[in-house]
Formats: sequence, C-alpha cells, structure tokens
Amino acid sequence: MPYLGSEDVVKELKKALCNPHIQADRLRYRNVIQRVISMSKLDQWGQAEVLNFLLRYQPRSEEELFDILNLLDSFLKSSSPSVVMGATKLFLILAKKFPHVQTDVLMRVKGPLLAACSSESRELCFAALCHVRQILHSLPGHFSSHYKKFFCSYSEPHYIKLQKVEVLCELVNDENVQQVLEELRGYCTDVSADFAQAAIFAIGGIARTYTDQCVQILTELLGLRQEHITTVVVQTFRDLVWLCPQCTEAVCQALPGCEEIIQDSEGKQALIWLLGVHGERIPNAPYVLEDFVENVKSETFPAVKMELLTALLRLFLSRPAECQDMLGRLLYYCIEEEKDMAVRDRGLFYYRLLLVGMNEVKRVLCSPTSDPSLGLLEDQAERPVNSWASDFNTLVPVYGKARWATIFKCQGTEHCGPELSHTASFATSGHLIPEENKERVQELPDSEALMLISNSQLTAEYFEKTWLSHEVAHQQVLPWQGEVHPDTLQMALQVVNIQTIAMSRAGSQPWKAYLSAQDDTGCLFLTELLLEPENSKMHISVKQSEARTETLTSFMSVLETVIGTIGDIKS
Repeated sequence: MPYLGSEDVVKELKKALCNPHIQADRLRYRNVIQRVISMSKLDQWGQAEVLNFLLRYQPRSEEELFDILNLLDSFLKSSSPSVVMGATKLFLILAKKFPHVQTDVLMRVKGPLLAACSSESRELCFAALCHVRQILHSLPGHFSSHYKKFFCSYSEPHYIKLQKVEVLCELVNDENVQQVLEELRGYCTDVSADFAQAAIFAIGGIARTYTDQCVQILTELLGLRQEHITTVVVQTFRDLVWLCPQCTEAVCQALPGCEEIIQDSEGKQALIWLLGVHGERIPNAPYVLEDFVENVKSETFPAVKMELLTALLRLFLSRPAECQDMLGRLLYYCIEEEKDMAVRDRGLFYYRLLLVGMNEVKRVLCSPTSDPSLGLLEDQAERPVNSWASDFNTLVPVYGKARWATIFKCQGTEHCGPELSHTASFATSGHLIPEENKERVQELPDSEALMLISNSQLTAEYFEKTWLSHEVAHQQVLPWQGEVHPDTLQMALQVVNIQTIAMSRAGSQPWKAYLSAQDDTGCLFLTELLLEPENSKMHISVKQSEARTETLTSFMSVLETVIGTIGDIKS
C-alpha cells in the first residue's frame, strides 16, 4: 500500500469504514474520521489515498453526508493537484442527489484546474485539459471568463495545443468571439502544418454560430496561397455550405484560383463537390472541371475520379452546353480504360442512367444541396454531472470512454499480479481488511507444524509446468456469498505468504484464481480456486510437489481460515 504517513492513521481509517460498531455510533464515527483526515498527519499521497478510500463508504443519511463533506472541505484547497482532483471526485459522487452542490464544487475547483492547465508538467497539463473538456460537457461556458488561459504558447507540444484549441471552441461567446478568432487565425500560419490545419477546422466549427466573421477569416487565408492551408479551407467550406446555406454566395466567390494550389486528395474532392453542386454560381466551374478531366489519366486517387464523375454530371444538368463534350470523354475513359472497378462501375451506372432520360437523372442526382438540421444533430446536449462523475480523476477523460473500455478489455480475462481497477487514478488503493479480521487471518492454527515462506521467484510459467506434472492431492468445497473482490483476497493471502499467480477480474463467471505457497522444507502447494456463482460455492483443488498428508492438512487449515475470513466480509 502507498505510504500514508502513519500506521495509526491507516488503522483508524480501517476501523472507521469497516467496523460496524463504529459506523453505528455516528458521533464516534465523526470523531474517528476527523482524526483520520487531520492535515497534520497526512502527506499529499496519504490525503489522496484517504479520499480514494472514502469513495467506498455510503453515508446512511443526508445529515451524515454533509458532515463528511464539511470535514473534507479543506482538501479542495490543497496545493496538490492529485488531492484536489480526488476531493472533487468524492464530492461529485457523494452529492449525486444534490446538483447544486456538484455545481458549487466545480466552481471551486476551477482555480486549481486552471493552474494545472498552465503547469510546467506536460502530463499534468494534458490531463487537466481533458478534465476541463469533460466539465464543459455539463457546464458549457464554465471557463469562458478565463478563455485566455487556453491560448497556446510557441513552446508547448502539439498534443497540448490541440486540446487547448478544442477547449477554445467550446468557450466562444458573444463577448470573446473576436479575440478567440484572432488567436486561432494566428495558429493557422503555424510552422506545424497539422496544427495549422486543426486551427482552420476549429474556425470552421465556430462558423456554424458566427458565420460571417469566420468566412471572412477563411477567405483571407486563401490569399496566402499555401497548399496545406488552401486544402483545409476548401474542406471547411464544403462542410459549411451544407450546414449554413446563407454563406454559399461568399464561398462561391472565394473558390476561383484554388484549383491551382490544391494537390491533396481530400482537398480535390471538396473542391470538385463544390463545383458540381454550386457550379451555376461559379462562372469558371466547367473549365476547372475540364482541367481535371484532361488530367484524369494521371490521377492516382479513385475517390477523386468518382467525385469528378458525379460533379460533372450534376453540372451538366444546369450548364449542358459547356459540359456535354467533356462529360462524354470522361465517361468513355472510365468505362473503357479505367482499371479501378469502383470507378468503372460508377461511370457505367451514370451512362445507363443517361440512356433512361434526363428526368431520371434529375430525380437521382438533384438531392438537397444543404441541410441545416444536421448542425443540431451534431451539437451534443448537456450531460448531467452524474453521467461522468465516476470517470473523473481517471484515465477515461484522457482516452475516451469507448477507447479506454477497449484497452481494458484487451488486457484479457486473467493476468498475473495484482488486479488493477479500470478507473486508475492519480492515487489508487485496493480493498482493505478490517483489523479484527486481519487478526483472525494471522492467528493460524498449529503454526509450528507448517511455516510458509515468501517465494517471489516462482513464475507463472514454472507454475503451469509444475501444475500439469502433478495430480490433485486434495479437493474441497466451501460456501461463498456474493462476488469476489480480488484485491481483498490477495491482500489476505499475502498476510500468510500465499502468492497469487493469476486471478480473474471481479465479476468474471466463472471466477478463477491460481495460488502458490512454499513451506520451510521446500514443499510447494499449488492451488486452484473456482467460484461458480449459480451454486454459491468455492471449489478448491490443491497439488503438492511432495506427498505429505500432515503438511497438506495444515495448509488447508490456513487456506480455509483466509477464505472464511474474506467470506465473512462478503456476507
């Protein structure tokens, strides 16, 4: 267990949260907790450990809940980020039925989070930014008055700059929109092409609300005539005219000349789409598409060719005289010479569609050119704090819920060593054993007949090899109530020098564990625990490296004592 500053503090904490007699006496409970969380007895790691441990306690009344929150209030003022984050999570979870308390806590933690976002530690800064974004999902504009804290500095790494840009987009309002857009405009000419493009996309996101200002900035960026900038601006224009049709005219006026600069596949597709859908507003649209047709043989991206087919056929419907000849040449090439089957099939489909008649072509291709309602679908509704409170101060805000679940799942059902919680935080701990039960584990029968020693050299590979080469010496079934907490069981086994080789996660069905122990004579005890939830029984299978009935009986007595103790806890 991490160092808490004093063994007495640990004992008091165990008694306060695990001893039912102390829990039943509210005044006694309050006094013990007050001593446990005394700031003078705990360093910052101990404070974080206490806060993480307190997450396991459920207050029995509203009065008791607020007693705990009042006692822990000072932790929110700590100079340690890990302590503040731990205290915030504890407050959010305990106050899940009091949204006003949660909001007040998030207001108070604003200062420490902003300080962490400016920390010299890049890891701490990144984690803090991820938590800021998580808070903004429930409290939009929560940090709006401090938007300048999220301006990027030249020396910051790329991943921190990207997070700050994302935060800035969520903090924009009528009062700061001009300052934020000017800051983002400066990022668009950054030496890092990736960061510059991210800033342009960010301006495009803000443009859904502040269209005129953003379109003006994006149009001015086209004047720089840099390929990586022009490519992303045209892609942003494509998305913008679909969601904000009122800016279509300004976009069409800005497009001429872009075809000379764009070399990227995504940029070409965006430009061709705009020319095909809004070509009747762009005077030179047919001639730009004709350049693409003449160079189609050298085009390496099939997606560009298919976009060109669709765009030219659409433009043919509104400007047939200018497009007829080049459309025929393009269809001939795609059907007769093109090697990519997707492009060939697209060309063949359009050719047969033209044979059916123009009315059918219009019915198929003349779809809406914009859909502002999609913008409403993309805007995420405010989420309640309780939907993410349990993920606060964990890796979930950093990886994302879906990705973290995948990472955790890929670790496998069983693994060697201690079980790690899927909500790993800045300070974590396992389940603790009450002192009275721990004493029961340590008071083992006939200690002179069997002395187990610690053997950290036994590997999982050696265990498997030895297990397969021996027969089962003893089998036994013990009653069990509820699920197994692996870290609780493992801690109890460590007390008596029984090593955990592999153990299933909590909730696994069936649940298994493989254990090893060695006595002072070198005799090995290899054990399999199998819990089947449907019959509430723990099946124990033991193998010995040497056949010794007396030592086997003593070992089983030790093991039964441990399992019986943990069984008492679970029941």
